[in-house]
Amino acid sequence: MAKQETLKKFFPFLEWWRLVNRQTLRADLLAGLTGAIIVLPQGIAFAMIAGLPPVYGLYSAIAIPIVAALFGSSYHLISGPTTAISLVLFSSVGGLAEPGSPEFIRLVLVVTFLAGVFQFALGVARLGILANFVSHTVVVGFTAGAAILIFTSQMKHVLGIQVPQQAEFLDSWIAIFQNIGKTNLRVLAVGIGTLLIAVGVRRLSRRLPHLLIAMILGAGLALLLGGEDVGIRFVGRMPSQLPPFSPPPLTIGAIKRLSTNAFAVALLGLIQTMTLGRVIATKSHQRIDSNQEFIGQGLSNIFGSFFSSYAGSGSLTRSGVNFDAGAKTPMAAIFSSILLAIILLLVAPLAAYLPMPAMGGIIILVSINLIDVGQIRGILRVSPREIAVLAVTFFATLFLELEFAIYIGVFLSLIFYLQRTSQPHVAILAPDPNDPNRHFTNISRKTLTECPQLKIVRIDGSLYYGAVDHVANFLQEVSENYPQRHILIVANGINFIDITGAEFLVQEAHRWRSLGGGLYIVGLKLVAQDVLSAGSYRDEIGAENIFNTKRVAIEAIYQRLGPSVCATCPAKVFQECATRGE
Repeated sequence: MAKQETLKKFFPFLEWWRLVNRQTLRADLLAGLTGAIIVLPQGIAFAMIAGLPPVYGLYSAIAIPIVAALFGSSYHLISGPTTAISLVLFSSVGGLAEPGSPEFIRLVLVVTFLAGVFQFALGVARLGILANFVSHTVVVGFTAGAAILIFTSQMKHVLGIQVPQQAEFLDSWIAIFQNIGKTNLRVLAVGIGTLLIAVGVRRLSRRLPHLLIAMILGAGLALLLGGEDVGIRFVGRMPSQLPPFSPPPLTIGAIKRLSTNAFAVALLGLIQTMTLGRVIATKSHQRIDSNQEFIGQGLSNIFGSFFSSYAGSGSLTRSGVNFDAGAKTPMAAIFSSILLAIILLLVAPLAAYLPMPAMGGIIILVSINLIDVGQIRGILRVSPREIAVLAVTFFATLFLELEFAIYIGVFLSLIFYLQRTSQPHVAILAPDPNDPNRHFTNISRKTLTECPQLKIVRIDGSLYYGAVDHVANFLQEVSENYPQRHILIVANGINFIDITGAEFLVQEAHRWRSLGGGLYIVGLKLVAQDVLSAGSYRDEIGAENIFNTKRVAIEAIYQRLGPSVCATCPAKVFQECATRGE
């Protein structure tokens, strides 16, 4: 048994292989065929976005999904080339070599290899949890910005005008408006026509391969309008071969120059994969192992870089279609790759008849679909902080290097997160006499009478080094502005305490004693109590001052209050007050 578990740890496909039977193979084969048909136009389009020859998109869609399926954890996730990854690669390597050139291709393969190494290392180190710290707002903002950049990059193909290859976002639009009068109407007709055909077919039936149908009809339209004789450019012939072996040139100089860019590609790929994996898991009711997904993505990119494939990640379109098509196991991804390889061998020469404006129209449609309007509206209704993260990430994507846009969005998101956790909500409470159990209620929401000797406060948030100063200032103001010399901290909302937080509680306990009273804690979670017990903190605070329930806490604290004050106190806020008064 132990041997089997060890084997499954290193070869996770052994876990789902037992599920494979005649029925699942039939379902996975049909889903794989659907996926292969869908990725044919997508792979070509994504490669164009990445600045690579079109066939490299198909190479990536063949090699990467197989390894990701074998070593990932999701049964339905399909990996391969994606829009955002393609754009980041183009941005990262475009300034170092001419897009499409042999040197450009070699550098892309180096970035792919390094990205895979980063992903694999994070998975082996069990750091899959890091994906949880990248907010969804960052992903939405970056994706929307990337969509606008992709839309911009294809305008020259759809309009048939000249725009500098490496032009920045604003420069590209300036060039577009300066040359708008030179628009080739036949080229525009092919681009817009292809886009409209894709939309129409999609509305007619979601099961039809709308992009493939639009691409074929767009090619026919281009030929009817005159083809190259009227200025319509074509993609060109693609080689009819399987992904060739092409080890990336891993020189020290290339690694140093491309490591930062590769980490951005790795991070974006993992974010996309985990976000998509969780979405599909909610439908399939399957648990996703983030560490295993990191390993699977890393191995797929490492392997792919040796077989002419550029970096990939979880594909939204292909994964969704794979699940909807009835896939049962990761064999669907493997079938998809095998069938795509067969299709490539058969139809690659036909790529010579694919018009560039038709591909531009398809890519524009893909980019428009990337903008999640519903999510953006939701973010705009949430909070100013989320809006700031969205806006900064979006505009950084448009006007800065793409890898820095990712880092900026993540950094800003983490700053806001730390800001929130470093300022936990602290409220003053009092018993509600109208409640039979006299539950403690926030006095800012309901006017209540407080005990003149005991102040009750609730801390909602973890008590760690970043939050201690905020809580300390609050308790200092309480001791300076209120007459109570005893204070009870309701700690149900404290999830954890670090050493700084434990030392703070000790200091406060000593301070309140010096004021003639005491500090008491009730409802502290066991995991936080363990921190106090691990050192001498519990003893210094006083074990007799830490309580599990409010009832026990009030009964014990009440005995330590000044009896003379209680005898003349008209408030009688606690049930114990009536007992002493008798």
